[in-house]
Amino acid sequence: MDFFVEPAAATGGSVSVPGDKSISHRALMLAAIADGTSRIRGFLAGEDCLATSEALRSLGVAIEVRGSEVTVHGAGLHGLRKPAQALDLGNSGTGVRLLAGLLCGQAFDSVLTGDRSLAQRPMERIIVPLERMGASIGSRNGRLPLNVHGSRLSGISYELPVASAQVKSAILLAALYAGGETVVMEPAPTRDHTERLMRSMGIDLDGGDGRIRLTGGQAVRAADVQVPADLSSAAFFVLAALVAPDCELVLGSVGVNPTRTGCLDILREMGGDIELENPRFLGDEPVADIRVRSSALRGIRVDPKLVPLAIDEFPVLFVAAAAARGATSFEGIGELRVKESDRIAVMARALQRLGIRVEETGDGAIVHGGLIQGGTVDSDGDHRVAMSMAVAGTVAAAPVRILNADNVATSFPGFASRLQGIGGKIATHTKQPA
Repeated sequence: MDFFVEPAAATGGSVSVPGDKSISHRALMLAAIADGTSRIRGFLAGEDCLATSEALRSLGVAIEVRGSEVTVHGAGLHGLRKPAQALDLGNSGTGVRLLAGLLCGQAFDSVLTGDRSLAQRPMERIIVPLERMGASIGSRNGRLPLNVHGSRLSGISYELPVASAQVKSAILLAALYAGGETVVMEPAPTRDHTERLMRSMGIDLDGGDGRIRLTGGQAVRAADVQVPADLSSAAFFVLAALVAPDCELVLGSVGVNPTRTGCLDILREMGGDIELENPRFLGDEPVADIRVRSSALRGIRVDPKLVPLAIDEFPVLFVAAAAARGATSFEGIGELRVKESDRIAVMARALQRLGIRVEETGDGAIVHGGLIQGGTVDSDGDHRVAMSMAVAGTVAAAPVRILNADNVATSFPGFASRLQGIGGKIATHTKQPA
């Protein structure tokens, strides 16, 4: 599937975005090993989260998905069953890495696999700490498939070499099955949805000063979970409003967990008029309505300290830099090279195809703002690249075609219709098989 976007800037109003992907994954997994029945509302019924749901069903968990409402009949901490076949997580890095943590302490073996893109992503970052806990995980040079052999685990103290919420969460899930205490030390804050959900489901977990402590063997208590709207998905519409003329847009009930709001901080520093209104909590997660007004963006040096707090939104920020006056420098974002694509390289090529000068570096890039031209770009199958370039197309000088946009459904089903709803002109073109 390709996107075809004609120039038509956002006109404003209000828009809703789907539930948070990170929280949806984690809520499913914790509910699956809980005692009792959990209900998840606001669930993201995208391909990634549905792949996690199917994997948990294969492990013997009864799950009912009705759109954005999910009922999970927990199997208990030791109630999962050996799957009859490999668990296919599709394109979901979160799903496969967190499930590896959950499964390595079980009494059975399992195999985790995924699509071609996921098979290229590094898994050593979870294999190393999990094997220090006593896990046995076979891989193909640190890539999928993962052969997870059920093992007896012990708690460890582990300092993350890079800030990664996925690695942290995999260790914490494994820690539930480990003897003794597990301590995870972070070099910088990362999203803390796992910790918040664990506490809300009865797990005694201590955190502070970059250290998270968890003692194994604790039962998980079923709970009702309300998932806020996904800030990563909201970011596309925040940018669409910022770069449009005479636009004011409101996005309701968006998660504004402080470990996730780096993108908003960066856009504000670039001159973006962004306000958080009606702050409140959905369960343990802070949410707010986001009001965005048209703004003249300027180039900046992005503070590397904000990188872990905006790691999924850098494709959006690259487009913001392209629309800004002056140059924007990004550094310390080397992690983007091992996402669904090499996001630094793919975004640089895409923007260059639209007339924007981009200087790529090893762990970053310098984007020189200018007039975004029309043309054809390749998203390389990366959902966030495809949606970011669609927003670029709304203010381009001529139509923009974005190739290989199929994976948008992994995180944001209905993206095109929502962009149309605020004035965008976007069409999808499905290619016929040869």
